Amino acid sequence: MPTTDTNAQVTVVQVKKRLRGWLTNIALLLIAAIVGVQAAATPLEPAQNPRLALQLREQLAQSAAQAAEHSQLDQLLAIFYQLRQFRPAWAEPAQQAALLAALDDIESDGLSSGDYALDTLRATWAQPTLPADVALTTELLATRSLLTALSHLLNGKVDPRVLERDWNFQARSIEVRSALSAMSAAIDAGEIAALFNRARPMYPLYEQLREGLRRLRKVQSTGGWPQIADGPTLKTGDDDPRIPALRERLRLSGYGDPEMEATADSTHFDQVLEDALRRFQRKQYLAPDGVLGKSTLAALNITVAMRIDQVRANLERARWLLHETSAEFLLVDIAGYKATYFQHGQPQWSTRVQVGKPYRKTPSFRSQINRITFNPTWTVPPTILRNDILPKVRKNPGYLAANRLRVLDHNGKELRAEQIDWSNPSGLTLRQDAGAGNSLGRVAIRFDNPYSVYLHDTPHTELFDLEQRAFSSGCIRVERPLELVERLLDDPAQWNRAAIDVVIASNQTRNVSLHRPVTVLLMYWSVDIHSDGRLGFKRDIYGRDSRILAELAKPQPLRLFD
Repeated sequence: MPTTDTNAQVTVVQVKKRLRGWLTNIALLLIAAIVGVQAAATPLEPAQNPRLALQLREQLAQSAAQAAEHSQLDQLLAIFYQLRQFRPAWAEPAQQAALLAALDDIESDGLSSGDYALDTLRATWAQPTLPADVALTTELLATRSLLTALSHLLNGKVDPRVLERDWNFQARSIEVRSALSAMSAAIDAGEIAALFNRARPMYPLYEQLREGLRRLRKVQSTGGWPQIADGPTLKTGDDDPRIPALRERLRLSGYGDPEMEATADSTHFDQVLEDALRRFQRKQYLAPDGVLGKSTLAALNITVAMRIDQVRANLERARWLLHETSAEFLLVDIAGYKATYFQHGQPQWSTRVQVGKPYRKTPSFRSQINRITFNPTWTVPPTILRNDILPKVRKNPGYLAANRLRVLDHNGKELRAEQIDWSNPSGLTLRQDAGAGNSLGRVAIRFDNPYSVYLHDTPHTELFDLEQRAFSSGCIRVERPLELVERLLDDPAQWNRAAIDVVIASNQTRNVSLHRPVTVLLMYWSVDIHSDGRLGFKRDIYGRDSRILAELAKPQPLRLFD
Protein backbone atom coordinates (compact mmCIF):
# COMPACT_ATOMS: atom_id res chain seq x y z
CA MET A 1 0.00 0.00 0.00
CA PRO A 2 1.32 3.52 -0.79
CA THR A 3 2.51 5.89 1.89
CA THR A 4 3.00 9.63 1.65
CA ASP A 5 6.22 9.54 3.67
CA THR A 6 9.23 9.56 1.28
CA ASN A 7 11.64 8.43 3.98
CA ALA A 8 9.39 5.50 4.81
CA GLN A 9 9.27 4.54 1.13
CA VAL A 10 13.06 4.57 0.96
CA THR A 11 13.21 2.43 4.09
CA VAL A 12 10.92 -0.18 2.59
CA VAL A 13 12.98 -0.27 -0.60
CA GLN A 14 16.11 -0.81 1.47
CA VAL A 15 14.51 -3.61 3.40
CA LYS A 16 13.08 -5.28 0.30
CA LYS A 17 16.51 -5.27 -1.37
CA ARG A 18 18.05 -6.92 1.66
CA LEU A 19 15.26 -9.47 1.92
CA ARG A 20 14.70 -10.36 -1.74
CA GLY A 21 17.28 -13.13 -1.92
CA TRP A 22 16.08 -15.21 0.99
CA LEU A 23 12.64 -14.24 2.22
CA THR A 24 10.73 -16.61 -0.02
CA ASN A 25 12.07 -19.55 1.96
CA ILE A 26 11.06 -18.41 5.44
CA ALA A 27 9.01 -21.10 7.11
CA LEU A 28 7.08 -18.63 9.22
CA LEU A 29 5.45 -17.12 6.24
CA LEU A 30 2.99 -19.86 5.62
CA ILE A 31 0.65 -17.72 7.62
CA ALA A 32 -1.24 -16.66 4.52
CA ALA A 33 -2.16 -20.26 3.82
CA ILE A 34 -2.97 -20.77 7.47
CA VAL A 35 -5.24 -17.85 8.23
CA GLY A 36 -7.24 -18.29 5.07
CA VAL A 37 -7.70 -14.54 4.77
CA GLN A 38 -6.96 -12.57 1.63
CA ALA A 39 -4.45 -9.81 2.16
CA ALA A 40 -6.67 -7.08 0.77
CA ALA A 41 -9.77 -7.94 2.77
CA THR A 42 -10.48 -4.40 3.96
CA PRO A 43 -8.80 -1.01 3.49
CA LEU A 44 -6.59 0.11 6.35
CA GLU A 45 -7.93 2.78 8.65
CA PRO A 46 -5.79 5.70 9.73
CA ALA A 47 -3.69 5.03 12.80
CA GLN A 48 -5.69 5.60 15.97
CA ASN A 49 -2.52 6.61 17.81
CA PRO A 50 -0.61 8.89 15.42
CA ARG A 51 2.23 9.43 17.90
CA LEU A 52 2.85 5.71 18.36
CA ALA A 53 2.60 5.19 14.61
CA LEU A 54 5.28 7.84 14.07
CA GLN A 55 7.50 6.23 16.68
CA LEU A 56 7.04 2.85 15.02
CA ARG A 57 8.04 4.33 11.69
CA GLU A 58 11.15 5.96 13.13
CA GLN A 59 12.18 2.87 15.10
CA LEU A 60 11.81 0.56 12.11
CA ALA A 61 13.57 3.00 9.81
CA GLN A 62 16.51 2.99 12.18
CA SER A 63 16.49 -0.81 12.30
CA ALA A 64 16.38 -1.05 8.51
CA ALA A 65 19.30 1.34 8.17
CA GLN A 66 21.29 -1.08 10.33
CA ALA A 67 19.75 -4.20 8.75
CA ALA A 68 23.05 -6.01 8.41
CA GLU A 69 23.37 -5.93 12.19
CA HIS A 70 19.78 -6.90 12.93
CA SER A 71 17.94 -10.17 12.82
CA GLN A 72 15.82 -11.23 9.91
CA LEU A 73 12.87 -11.07 12.28
CA ASP A 74 13.47 -7.33 12.75
CA GLN A 75 13.48 -6.88 9.00
CA LEU A 76 10.18 -8.73 8.75
CA LEU A 77 8.76 -6.34 11.31
CA ALA A 78 9.62 -3.44 9.01
CA ILE A 79 7.61 -4.93 6.15
CA PHE A 80 4.73 -5.88 8.46
CA TYR A 81 4.29 -2.36 9.80
CA GLN A 82 4.80 -0.72 6.43
CA LEU A 83 1.92 -2.82 5.14
CA ARG A 84 -0.16 -1.49 8.05
CA GLN A 85 0.93 2.11 7.34
CA PHE A 86 2.67 1.85 10.73
CA ARG A 87 -0.66 1.43 12.49
CA PRO A 88 -0.17 -0.33 15.88
CA ALA A 89 -1.40 -3.92 15.97
CA TRP A 90 -1.90 -4.20 19.73
CA ALA A 91 -3.58 -0.97 20.80
CA GLU A 92 -6.87 -2.64 21.71
CA PRO A 93 -7.34 -4.71 24.92
CA ALA A 94 -9.24 -7.37 22.96
CA GLN A 95 -6.25 -8.05 20.70
CA GLN A 96 -3.93 -8.07 23.70
CA ALA A 97 -6.09 -10.58 25.57
CA ALA A 98 -6.37 -12.82 22.52
CA LEU A 99 -2.60 -12.90 22.04
CA LEU A 100 -1.98 -13.63 25.73
CA ALA A 101 -4.47 -16.52 25.63
CA ALA A 102 -2.88 -17.97 22.50
CA LEU A 103 0.62 -17.76 23.96
CA ASP A 104 -0.60 -19.37 27.18
CA ASP A 105 -2.14 -22.25 25.22
CA ILE A 106 1.14 -22.91 23.41
CA GLU A 107 2.24 -24.85 26.49
CA SER A 108 -0.06 -27.64 25.23
CA ASP A 109 2.16 -27.83 22.15
CA GLY A 110 5.11 -28.77 24.33
CA LEU A 111 6.60 -25.31 23.83
CA SER A 112 7.37 -22.82 26.57
CA SER A 113 5.34 -19.62 26.72
CA GLY A 114 8.41 -18.01 28.25
CA ASP A 115 10.09 -18.18 24.84
CA TYR A 116 7.45 -15.76 23.59
CA ALA A 117 7.58 -13.21 26.43
CA LEU A 118 4.15 -14.10 27.80
CA ASP A 119 4.81 -12.95 31.37
CA THR A 120 6.39 -9.68 30.23
CA LEU A 121 3.50 -8.87 27.92
CA ARG A 122 0.90 -9.79 30.53
CA ALA A 123 2.53 -7.66 33.23
CA THR A 124 3.02 -4.68 30.94
CA TRP A 125 -0.49 -4.69 29.50
CA ALA A 126 -1.95 -5.00 33.00
CA GLN A 127 -0.79 -1.45 33.74
CA PRO A 128 -3.46 1.26 33.28
CA THR A 129 -1.16 3.52 31.27
CA LEU A 130 2.20 3.09 29.61
CA PRO A 131 4.96 5.62 28.90
CA ALA A 132 5.48 6.19 25.20
CA ASP A 133 8.78 4.31 25.06
CA VAL A 134 7.32 1.31 26.91
CA ALA A 135 4.28 1.26 24.62
CA LEU A 136 6.56 1.21 21.58
CA THR A 137 8.79 -1.54 22.96
CA THR A 138 5.79 -3.65 23.96
CA GLU A 139 4.12 -3.23 20.57
CA LEU A 140 7.20 -4.56 18.79
CA LEU A 141 7.75 -7.29 21.38
CA ALA A 142 4.19 -8.57 20.92
CA THR A 143 4.56 -8.78 17.15
CA ARG A 144 7.93 -10.51 17.46
CA SER A 145 6.36 -13.01 19.84
CA LEU A 146 3.50 -13.71 17.45
CA LEU A 147 5.77 -14.16 14.44
CA THR A 148 8.15 -16.43 16.31
CA ALA A 149 5.40 -18.54 17.88
CA LEU A 150 3.66 -19.07 14.53
CA SER A 151 6.97 -19.96 12.94
CA HIS A 152 7.66 -22.57 15.61
CA LEU A 153 4.19 -24.06 15.26
CA LEU A 154 4.48 -24.22 11.49
CA ASN A 155 7.81 -25.99 11.14
CA GLY A 156 9.06 -26.62 14.66
CA LYS A 157 11.19 -24.60 17.01
CA VAL A 158 14.32 -26.67 16.36
CA ASP A 159 15.95 -26.93 12.95
CA PRO A 160 16.09 -30.74 12.41
CA ARG A 161 19.20 -30.33 10.29
CA VAL A 162 21.07 -29.49 13.48
CA LEU A 163 20.30 -33.03 14.64
CA GLU A 164 20.46 -34.92 11.34
CA ARG A 165 22.86 -33.59 8.74
CA ASP A 166 21.19 -35.17 5.71
CA TRP A 167 17.61 -34.35 6.70
CA ASN A 168 15.56 -34.04 3.52
CA PHE A 169 11.99 -33.43 4.69
CA GLN A 170 11.01 -30.06 3.26
CA ALA A 171 9.91 -27.08 5.32
CA ARG A 172 7.02 -25.04 3.99
CA SER A 173 7.42 -21.62 2.42
CA ILE A 174 5.22 -18.97 0.82
CA GLU A 175 5.34 -15.44 -0.56
CA VAL A 176 6.24 -12.95 2.16
CA ARG A 177 4.20 -9.82 1.65
CA SER A 178 0.88 -11.57 1.14
CA ALA A 179 1.53 -13.67 4.24
CA LEU A 180 2.25 -10.66 6.43
CA SER A 181 -0.77 -8.83 5.03
CA ALA A 182 -2.96 -11.82 5.81
CA MET A 183 -1.59 -12.00 9.33
CA SER A 184 -2.32 -8.32 9.81
CA ALA A 185 -5.90 -8.78 8.64
CA ALA A 186 -6.37 -11.71 11.01
CA ILE A 187 -5.13 -9.66 13.97
CA ASP A 188 -7.54 -6.84 13.13
CA ALA A 189 -10.38 -9.34 12.78
CA GLY A 190 -9.67 -10.81 16.21
CA GLU A 191 -8.71 -14.19 14.74
CA ILE A 192 -5.48 -14.69 16.68
CA ALA A 193 -6.61 -18.03 18.11
CA ALA A 194 -7.38 -19.15 14.57
CA LEU A 195 -3.88 -18.14 13.52
CA PHE A 196 -2.42 -20.51 16.08
CA ASN A 197 -4.86 -23.33 15.40
CA ARG A 198 -4.22 -23.21 11.67
CA ALA A 199 -0.47 -23.02 12.18
CA ARG A 200 -0.56 -26.36 13.94
CA PRO A 201 -0.33 -29.52 11.81
CA MET A 202 -3.81 -30.34 10.49
CA TYR A 203 -3.55 -33.99 11.42
CA PRO A 204 -5.41 -35.92 14.15
CA LEU A 205 -2.20 -37.27 15.69
CA TYR A 206 -1.06 -33.77 16.60
CA GLU A 207 -4.20 -32.82 18.52
CA GLN A 208 -4.23 -36.22 20.21
CA LEU A 209 -0.66 -35.65 21.39
CA ARG A 210 -1.67 -32.24 22.73
CA GLU A 211 -4.58 -33.77 24.62
CA GLY A 212 -2.32 -36.50 25.98
CA LEU A 213 0.12 -33.86 27.18
CA ARG A 214 -2.69 -32.06 29.00
CA ARG A 215 -3.68 -35.28 30.77
CA LEU A 216 -0.12 -35.99 31.85
CA ARG A 217 0.31 -32.49 33.20
CA LYS A 218 -2.90 -32.87 35.17
CA VAL A 219 -1.46 -35.99 36.79
CA GLN A 220 1.79 -34.12 37.43
CA SER A 221 -0.07 -31.24 39.09
CA THR A 222 -1.45 -33.66 41.71
CA GLY A 223 1.95 -35.12 42.53
CA GLY A 224 2.45 -37.64 39.74
CA TRP A 225 2.09 -41.39 40.02
CA PRO A 226 3.77 -43.55 42.68
CA GLN A 227 7.04 -45.36 42.24
CA ILE A 228 6.90 -49.11 42.79
CA ALA A 229 9.75 -50.55 44.83
CA ASP A 230 12.05 -53.21 43.43
CA GLY A 231 11.32 -56.75 44.45
CA PRO A 232 10.49 -60.21 43.19
CA THR A 233 8.26 -60.83 40.18
CA LEU A 234 4.56 -60.57 41.05
CA LYS A 235 1.66 -62.47 39.50
CA THR A 236 -1.95 -63.37 40.21
CA GLY A 237 -2.34 -64.95 43.64
CA ASP A 238 0.69 -63.25 45.18
CA ASP A 239 0.57 -61.03 48.25
CA ASP A 240 3.02 -58.14 48.49
CA PRO A 241 3.08 -54.68 50.14
CA ARG A 242 3.90 -53.10 46.74
CA ILE A 243 0.56 -54.09 45.21
CA PRO A 244 -1.44 -51.01 46.37
CA ALA A 245 1.14 -48.78 44.63
CA LEU A 246 0.76 -50.87 41.48
CA ARG A 247 -3.03 -50.40 41.55
CA GLU A 248 -2.69 -46.65 42.03
CA ARG A 249 -0.14 -46.38 39.24
CA LEU A 250 -2.46 -48.14 36.80
CA ARG A 251 -5.46 -46.09 37.92
CA LEU A 252 -3.70 -42.75 37.44
CA SER A 253 -2.64 -43.65 33.91
CA GLY A 254 -6.14 -44.74 32.88
CA TYR A 255 -5.81 -48.51 33.09
CA GLY A 256 -7.83 -49.03 36.23
CA ASP A 257 -11.18 -50.74 36.67
CA PRO A 258 -14.11 -49.67 38.88
CA GLU A 259 -13.75 -52.96 40.77
CA MET A 260 -10.24 -51.93 41.81
CA GLU A 261 -11.59 -49.16 44.05
CA ALA A 262 -12.94 -51.69 46.53
CA THR A 263 -9.51 -53.31 46.84
CA ALA A 264 -7.36 -50.17 46.62
CA ASP A 265 -5.45 -50.97 49.83
CA SER A 266 -5.34 -54.73 49.38
CA THR A 267 -1.94 -56.37 49.11
CA HIS A 268 -3.39 -59.28 47.12
CA PHE A 269 -2.73 -59.61 43.37
CA ASP A 270 -6.16 -60.56 42.01
CA GLN A 271 -7.56 -61.22 38.52
CA VAL A 272 -8.86 -57.65 38.15
CA LEU A 273 -5.34 -56.32 38.73
CA GLU A 274 -3.90 -58.81 36.25
CA ASP A 275 -6.36 -57.67 33.58
CA ALA A 276 -5.46 -54.02 34.19
CA LEU A 277 -1.75 -54.82 33.99
CA ARG A 278 -2.27 -56.67 30.71
CA ARG A 279 -4.03 -53.60 29.28
CA PHE A 280 -1.08 -51.46 30.28
CA GLN A 281 1.41 -53.89 28.75
CA ARG A 282 -0.44 -54.08 25.44
CA LYS A 283 -0.59 -50.31 25.11
CA GLN A 284 3.05 -49.87 26.08
CA TYR A 285 4.47 -52.45 23.66
CA LEU A 286 5.36 -54.97 26.37
CA ALA A 287 4.68 -58.71 26.44
CA PRO A 288 1.08 -58.85 27.77
CA ASP A 289 1.62 -61.62 30.30
CA GLY A 290 -0.08 -59.90 33.25
CA VAL A 291 3.06 -60.37 35.34
CA LEU A 292 5.00 -57.60 37.07
CA GLY A 293 8.50 -58.45 35.89
CA LYS A 294 11.59 -56.30 35.37
CA SER A 295 10.59 -54.79 32.01
CA THR A 296 7.07 -53.93 33.12
CA LEU A 297 8.32 -52.52 36.44
CA ALA A 298 10.83 -50.34 34.60
CA ALA A 299 8.09 -48.98 32.31
CA LEU A 300 5.75 -48.30 35.23
CA ASN A 301 8.48 -46.42 37.11
CA ILE A 302 9.23 -43.96 34.33
CA THR A 303 8.13 -40.69 35.92
CA VAL A 304 5.31 -38.54 34.61
CA ALA A 305 7.85 -35.75 33.98
CA MET A 306 9.82 -38.06 31.69
CA ARG A 307 6.65 -39.06 29.83
CA ILE A 308 5.76 -35.38 29.42
CA ASP A 309 9.16 -34.77 27.84
CA GLN A 310 8.67 -37.75 25.55
CA VAL A 311 5.40 -36.28 24.28
CA ARG A 312 7.04 -32.86 23.85
CA ALA A 313 9.77 -34.37 21.68
CA ASN A 314 7.17 -36.05 19.48
CA LEU A 315 5.08 -32.89 19.15
CA GLU A 316 8.21 -31.23 17.76
CA ARG A 317 8.67 -34.12 15.32
CA ALA A 318 5.06 -33.71 14.26
CA ARG A 319 5.70 -30.06 13.43
CA TRP A 320 8.62 -31.12 11.24
CA LEU A 321 6.91 -33.98 9.47
CA LEU A 322 3.14 -34.14 9.34
CA HIS A 323 2.76 -31.75 6.43
CA GLU A 324 4.72 -34.29 4.34
CA THR A 325 1.86 -36.76 4.11
CA SER A 326 0.03 -37.16 0.80
CA ALA A 327 -2.90 -39.18 -0.52
CA GLU A 328 -0.80 -42.33 -0.94
CA PHE A 329 2.34 -43.17 0.97
CA LEU A 330 4.16 -45.85 2.92
CA LEU A 331 5.02 -44.83 6.48
CA VAL A 332 7.80 -46.69 8.26
CA ASP A 333 7.61 -46.06 12.01
CA ILE A 334 11.18 -46.84 13.04
CA ALA A 335 10.79 -46.85 16.83
CA GLY A 336 7.44 -48.62 16.52
CA TYR A 337 8.81 -51.40 14.27
CA LYS A 338 5.84 -51.00 11.93
CA ALA A 339 5.14 -50.09 8.30
CA THR A 340 1.73 -48.79 7.23
CA TYR A 341 0.44 -48.22 3.71
CA PHE A 342 -1.94 -45.26 3.32
CA GLN A 343 -4.37 -44.46 0.51
CA HIS A 344 -6.53 -41.35 0.48
CA GLY A 345 -4.97 -40.46 3.81
CA GLN A 346 -6.29 -43.62 5.52
CA PRO A 347 -4.32 -46.71 6.62
CA GLN A 348 -5.03 -49.67 4.34
CA TRP A 349 -2.41 -52.21 5.32
CA SER A 350 0.15 -52.64 8.09
CA THR A 351 2.92 -55.04 9.01
CA ARG A 352 5.75 -55.54 11.45
CA VAL A 353 9.30 -54.57 10.52
CA GLN A 354 12.84 -54.96 11.82
CA VAL A 355 15.07 -51.87 11.82
CA GLY A 356 18.70 -50.94 12.38
CA LYS A 357 20.59 -51.78 15.53
CA PRO A 358 21.34 -48.83 17.85
CA TYR A 359 24.89 -48.65 16.47
CA ARG A 360 23.63 -48.92 12.86
CA LYS A 361 20.60 -46.69 13.01
CA THR A 362 17.94 -46.56 10.33
CA PRO A 363 17.89 -42.90 9.22
CA SER A 364 14.83 -40.66 8.93
CA PHE A 365 14.15 -39.36 5.42
CA ARG A 366 11.63 -39.26 2.59
CA SER A 367 11.93 -40.68 -0.90
CA GLN A 368 9.95 -42.27 -3.73
CA ILE A 369 9.66 -46.03 -4.12
CA ASN A 370 10.36 -46.53 -7.81
CA ARG A 371 11.40 -50.15 -8.40
CA ILE A 372 11.10 -53.68 -7.11
CA THR A 373 13.79 -56.36 -7.34
CA PHE A 374 12.58 -59.95 -7.32
CA ASN A 375 15.12 -62.60 -6.29
CA PRO A 376 17.77 -60.00 -5.44
CA THR A 377 21.43 -60.77 -5.03
CA TRP A 378 23.12 -59.24 -2.01
CA THR A 379 26.39 -57.37 -2.30
CA VAL A 380 27.88 -57.13 1.17
CA PRO A 381 28.34 -53.47 2.19
CA PRO A 382 31.90 -52.51 3.22
CA THR A 383 30.97 -51.90 6.86
CA ILE A 384 29.31 -55.30 7.24
CA LEU A 385 32.21 -56.95 5.41
CA ARG A 386 34.78 -55.34 7.69
CA ASN A 387 32.99 -55.59 11.04
CA ASP A 388 30.83 -58.70 10.72
CA ILE A 389 31.94 -61.11 8.02
CA LEU A 390 35.74 -60.93 7.99
CA PRO A 391 36.04 -61.92 11.68
CA LYS A 392 33.80 -64.95 10.98
CA VAL A 393 35.79 -65.95 7.87
CA ARG A 394 39.05 -65.79 9.82
CA LYS A 395 37.62 -68.09 12.47
CA ASN A 396 35.88 -70.44 10.04
CA PRO A 397 37.16 -70.75 6.45
CA GLY A 398 33.98 -72.60 5.53
CA TYR A 399 31.75 -69.65 6.46
CA LEU A 400 31.58 -68.27 2.90
CA ALA A 401 30.48 -71.55 1.32
CA ALA A 402 27.98 -72.23 4.09
CA ASN A 403 26.34 -68.88 3.42
CA ARG A 404 26.61 -69.03 -0.38
CA LEU A 405 28.89 -65.99 -0.55
CA ARG A 406 31.07 -65.63 -3.64
CA VAL A 407 34.31 -63.62 -3.69
CA LEU A 408 34.78 -61.24 -6.63
CA ASP A 409 37.72 -59.06 -7.58
CA HIS A 410 37.38 -55.46 -8.80
CA ASN A 411 36.63 -56.72 -12.33
CA GLY A 412 33.86 -59.02 -11.14
CA LYS A 413 35.93 -62.18 -11.61
CA GLU A 414 35.21 -64.90 -9.06
CA LEU A 415 38.12 -65.89 -6.80
CA ARG A 416 38.68 -68.97 -4.72
CA ALA A 417 38.48 -68.23 -1.01
CA GLU A 418 41.59 -70.25 -0.19
CA GLN A 419 43.67 -68.04 -2.50
CA ILE A 420 43.01 -64.93 -0.41
CA ASP A 421 45.01 -63.61 2.52
CA TRP A 422 42.06 -62.97 4.84
CA SER A 423 44.28 -61.23 7.38
CA ASN A 424 44.64 -58.32 4.96
CA PRO A 425 42.18 -58.55 2.05
CA SER A 426 41.74 -55.63 -0.34
CA GLY A 427 39.78 -54.89 -3.49
CA LEU A 428 37.31 -57.68 -2.83
CA THR A 429 33.54 -57.87 -3.08
CA LEU A 430 31.36 -60.52 -1.46
CA ARG A 431 28.10 -61.34 -3.21
CA GLN A 432 25.33 -63.69 -2.19
CA ASP A 433 23.36 -65.28 -5.00
CA ALA A 434 19.59 -65.00 -5.25
CA GLY A 435 17.40 -67.71 -3.85
CA ALA A 436 16.37 -69.30 -0.60
CA GLY A 437 18.47 -68.11 2.32
CA ASN A 438 19.55 -64.86 0.65
CA SER A 439 19.87 -62.12 3.27
CA LEU A 440 17.40 -59.95 1.33
CA GLY A 441 14.91 -62.78 0.97
CA ARG A 442 12.85 -62.93 -2.19
CA VAL A 443 12.23 -59.25 -2.83
CA ALA A 444 13.74 -55.81 -2.28
CA ILE A 445 11.76 -52.55 -2.41
CA ARG A 446 14.03 -49.76 -3.58
CA PHE A 447 14.09 -45.96 -3.47
CA ASP A 448 16.86 -43.43 -4.04
CA ASN A 449 18.72 -42.21 -0.94
CA PRO A 450 22.31 -41.50 0.14
CA TYR A 451 22.30 -44.25 2.80
CA SER A 452 21.82 -47.33 0.57
CA VAL A 453 18.76 -48.13 2.68
CA TYR A 454 15.82 -50.10 1.29
CA LEU A 455 13.01 -52.41 2.41
CA HIS A 456 13.37 -56.14 1.89
CA ASP A 457 12.25 -59.64 2.74
CA THR A 458 14.29 -61.66 5.25
CA PRO A 459 14.94 -65.31 6.10
CA HIS A 460 14.92 -64.31 9.79
CA THR A 461 11.15 -64.30 10.15
CA GLU A 462 11.28 -65.62 13.71
CA LEU A 463 12.50 -62.21 14.89
CA PHE A 464 9.17 -60.58 14.02
CA ASP A 465 7.63 -62.24 17.07
CA LEU A 466 9.88 -60.27 19.43
CA GLU A 467 8.64 -57.00 20.94
CA GLN A 468 11.92 -55.16 20.30
CA ARG A 469 13.11 -55.60 16.72
CA ALA A 470 16.26 -53.52 16.14
CA PHE A 471 18.35 -56.22 14.45
CA SER A 472 19.34 -55.02 10.98
CA SER A 473 22.30 -53.02 9.73
CA GLY A 474 20.10 -50.07 8.79
CA CYS A 475 17.74 -51.44 6.15
CA ILE A 476 14.14 -52.34 6.95
CA ARG A 477 13.15 -56.00 6.99
CA VAL A 478 9.47 -56.38 6.18
CA GLU A 479 7.07 -59.10 7.29
CA ARG A 480 4.73 -60.25 4.48
CA PRO A 481 6.61 -58.18 1.87
CA LEU A 482 4.84 -59.70 -1.14
CA GLU A 483 1.52 -58.25 0.02
CA LEU A 484 3.14 -54.83 0.03
CA VAL A 485 4.74 -55.38 -3.38
CA GLU A 486 1.37 -56.27 -4.89
CA ARG A 487 -0.07 -52.99 -3.60
CA LEU A 488 2.88 -50.95 -4.83
CA LEU A 489 2.84 -52.43 -8.34
CA ASP A 490 -0.92 -51.78 -8.48
CA ASP A 491 -1.43 -53.80 -11.65
CA PRO A 492 -3.80 -56.74 -10.95
CA ALA A 493 -3.73 -57.89 -14.57
CA GLN A 494 0.03 -58.28 -14.88
CA TRP A 495 1.26 -58.31 -11.28
CA ASN A 496 -1.23 -60.28 -9.23
CA ARG A 497 0.01 -62.65 -6.53
CA ALA A 498 0.06 -65.64 -8.86
CA ALA A 499 2.27 -63.77 -11.36
CA ILE A 500 4.60 -62.66 -8.58
CA ASP A 501 4.93 -66.25 -7.34
CA VAL A 502 5.92 -67.41 -10.84
CA VAL A 503 8.73 -64.85 -11.03
CA ILE A 504 9.99 -65.79 -7.58
CA ALA A 505 9.92 -69.50 -8.38
CA SER A 506 12.24 -68.87 -11.34
CA ASN A 507 15.09 -67.85 -8.98
CA GLN A 508 16.07 -65.31 -11.64
CA THR A 509 16.75 -61.72 -10.59
CA ARG A 510 14.26 -59.32 -12.15
CA ASN A 511 13.84 -55.57 -11.71
CA VAL A 512 10.42 -53.99 -12.21
CA SER A 513 9.78 -50.24 -12.24
CA LEU A 514 6.64 -48.85 -10.66
CA HIS A 515 4.43 -47.11 -13.21
CA ARG A 516 3.58 -44.65 -10.44
CA PRO A 517 6.22 -44.02 -7.74
CA VAL A 518 4.92 -44.08 -4.16
CA THR A 519 6.18 -41.78 -1.42
CA VAL A 520 7.96 -43.52 1.45
CA LEU A 521 8.44 -41.74 4.78
CA LEU A 522 10.91 -43.16 7.27
CA MET A 523 9.91 -41.49 10.53
CA TYR A 524 10.92 -41.93 14.14
CA TRP A 525 8.06 -41.73 16.67
CA SER A 526 8.59 -42.71 20.29
CA VAL A 527 4.94 -42.01 21.20
CA ASP A 528 1.89 -43.42 19.47
CA ILE A 529 -1.86 -42.89 19.86
CA HIS A 530 -4.07 -45.94 20.21
CA SER A 531 -7.62 -46.11 18.88
CA ASP A 532 -9.00 -45.40 22.36
CA GLY A 533 -6.91 -42.22 22.63
CA ARG A 534 -4.38 -43.64 25.08
CA LEU A 535 -0.72 -42.80 24.64
CA GLY A 536 1.59 -45.65 23.75
CA PHE A 537 5.20 -45.04 24.77
CA LYS A 538 7.96 -46.81 22.88
CA ARG A 539 11.59 -47.24 23.76
CA ASP A 540 13.71 -44.43 22.41
CA ILE A 541 16.01 -47.00 20.86
CA TYR A 542 18.32 -44.45 19.22
CA GLY A 543 18.32 -41.85 22.02
CA ARG A 544 16.90 -39.19 19.71
CA ASP A 545 14.37 -37.70 22.13
CA SER A 546 17.02 -36.33 24.47
CA ARG A 547 18.72 -34.45 21.64
CA ILE A 548 15.45 -32.80 20.61
CA LEU A 549 14.68 -31.84 24.21
CA ALA A 550 18.13 -30.32 24.64
CA GLU A 551 17.58 -28.11 21.58
CA LEU A 552 14.05 -27.19 22.68
CA ALA A 553 15.52 -25.87 25.92
CA LYS A 554 17.73 -23.42 24.03
CA PRO A 555 16.64 -20.08 22.56
CA GLN A 556 15.91 -20.61 18.87
CA PRO A 557 15.40 -18.01 16.15
CA LEU A 558 12.57 -17.75 13.69
CA ARG A 559 12.82 -20.91 11.56
CA LEU A 560 14.52 -20.20 8.22
CA PHE A 561 15.23 -22.76 5.50
CA ASP A 562 17.35 -22.53 2.39
